[in-house]
Amino acid sequence: MNAWHRLQRDALLTLVHWIVGGRAAFDVPLQLPCVIFANHSSHLDTLMLLAALPAHQRALVRPVAGADYWDATPLRRYVAQRLLRVVLIDRVAGGAQALEPLHAALAAGDSLIVFPEGTRGTQPLPAPFKSGLYHLAQAHPGVALVPAYLENLYRSWPKGAPVPLPLMCRVHFGSAQARQPGEDKASFLARMRDAVCALAQG
Repeated sequence: MNAWHRLQRDALLTLVHWIVGGRAAFDVPLQLPCVIFANHSSHLDTLMLLAALPAHQRALVRPVAGADYWDATPLRRYVAQRLLRVVLIDRVAGGAQALEPLHAALAAGDSLIVFPEGTRGTQPLPAPFKSGLYHLAQAHPGVALVPAYLENLYRSWPKGAPVPLPLMCRVHFGSAQARQPGEDKASFLARMRDAVCALAQG
């Protein structure tokens, strides 16, 4: 990322701070590389997570998002590719093919932001997680899995709302998790969801 794009990215993240706050809380300092996984309820979720990260880590963390949305217009494409370095996935194809860009990014040493619900929700707590996070954990056992909870964003910019409301929001990053030996997919996904839900109580 060149200096001009970095300046634009930081201006965008500063605007998010002005609108919804975005105070960050860390159970422990964030160590990279990692996969940050969080609840998903707003178009601001990705920007809020990036804005909450220490400035020196932002360029090393790449959000994961659907190509069908971010490739739909030239402006979205510019923001995704030039400012946020989004890892675009083919949600239509699904399955192992959709995860290939994520595997490549992790193999290259990048960190990722993922939303295991797969789509935005309307409630304070996340819906059941889909299987992508399990497959990432299985294929990259050395990469830490860091839960995060986005507080109040489901109220600030809910589905269908034209603009965000200026409500104070917070990001809570939890302690790193890992898949346990022999842990099956259902148990792992339930435990990861519980890790995000537990941060909502903090």
